[in-house]
Amino acid sequence: MRIAIIGSGPSGFYAAEAVQKKVPGVAIDMFERLHAPYGLVRYGVAPDHEKLKSVTKVFDMIAAKPGLRWFGQVELGRDIQLEDLTRRYHAVVLATGAQASRRLGIPGDDKPGSYNAADFVAWYNGHPDFRHLRFDLSGETAVVVGHGNVALDVARILLKPVDELASTEIASHALEALRNSKVRKVCVVGRRGPAQAKFTNKELAEFEQLAGVSALVRDDEMAFNEASRFELESPAGDEARRNVALLRKFAEAPADAASPNERCIEFRFYLAPVRLEGEEEVAALVLERTALTGSAFQQGSRGTGEFLLMPCHAVFASVGYKGVAPANVPFDARAATVRHVNGRIVDETGAQRPGLYCTGWIKRGPSGVIGTNRNDSSETVATLLADLRAGALGEPAADGDIATCFATAASTSWTSRRGPGWIRSKNKRARAPVKREKNWSTGTKCARRFKQSLDLH
Repeated sequence: MRIAIIGSGPSGFYAAEAVQKKVPGVAIDMFERLHAPYGLVRYGVAPDHEKLKSVTKVFDMIAAKPGLRWFGQVELGRDIQLEDLTRRYHAVVLATGAQASRRLGIPGDDKPGSYNAADFVAWYNGHPDFRHLRFDLSGETAVVVGHGNVALDVARILLKPVDELASTEIASHALEALRNSKVRKVCVVGRRGPAQAKFTNKELAEFEQLAGVSALVRDDEMAFNEASRFELESPAGDEARRNVALLRKFAEAPADAASPNERCIEFRFYLAPVRLEGEEEVAALVLERTALTGSAFQQGSRGTGEFLLMPCHAVFASVGYKGVAPANVPFDARAATVRHVNGRIVDETGAQRPGLYCTGWIKRGPSGVIGTNRNDSSETVATLLADLRAGALGEPAADGDIATCFATAASTSWTSRRGPGWIRSKNKRARAPVKREKNWSTGTKCARRFKQSLDLH
């Protein structure tokens, strides 16, 4: 059996693992549009979270199993077409993730000083598509809009002592920019209350121990309506209860407890962004006080008509990722996900697209943690194997190796492992030898391990 997986982030590797366990001798080709594997583990997890990044060791073991080949700098719709894959494989699994980020969508959002948090994260992680970006960190106050872990990552990287960041795998250009940063205060703002914040407690608790940084919460924003109290008291509210307990601790700290030289993070609640002000660049964020409406666990926010001005020089929108439509694949633009049923791709009428499957964020949207992708991929592979047993997957129409499709590619190079040497692109415009580690790994430890795992077979 031959399977193609598009994308080599967590969901792609977990899909490969699930197939390897169920189908002995399966041949898997994995395609990645970037020069290195691991997706958001590499480019989304903060560099000071090395334990989270260590999941790549699991991916290395999956890659080391016979039958798996990895192709880098190969993009669906640019270098290979869907038809090229469906003709050569029994099944094609899309694991392309959510490649775009959402903006605030308010007046002034296009001013210099208004940024996407996801772009900032990719920038400090050395993502090749974002290395060129510039972030103005010359002001003392920055605002992060959003109450999730990405917002905490952005705030922590902005405030953490640079000497501590220097010992991580943060990109050198980001380290230099942060060394010259003037940011002393970061406000993390959200529309709803403390009970609805999506921080994980472990990440929130890091601000208790962050050297030279004090954490602040306004006591009047630690208020809870009846529905929020119900959420906190329910069995499903364990994480929220622990978050609220920690936020109360921050609120109890005296406002003047921080020394003049300390940096600080302030968590703000019940505030919705209205517009960004400033003549040529961001100078302030206008916010509207909100109130919660709706039943427990389904509460939204509404404006109260009370406005406030928050002076700042940089605003980072941490309001989520969204999927990008893969070439010639049925796509739900509103949900920003591929149309599917249990991972089986279907068209607008609900009819199955034989041999096409999806997993990860492009399947369910940007939710969950890294481990969530394992169950998600297992569901997709179970669907795939059920179709195989039912005879719904025909034999590939073409026998040729997919590698032949790259020989005439206009501007790509790729790598894979077959036999004793690294395969290189025959394309004259992509002759740079991709075997050299720095050409495809930018020198990170995780990519070095991945290359070594491919070298095992």
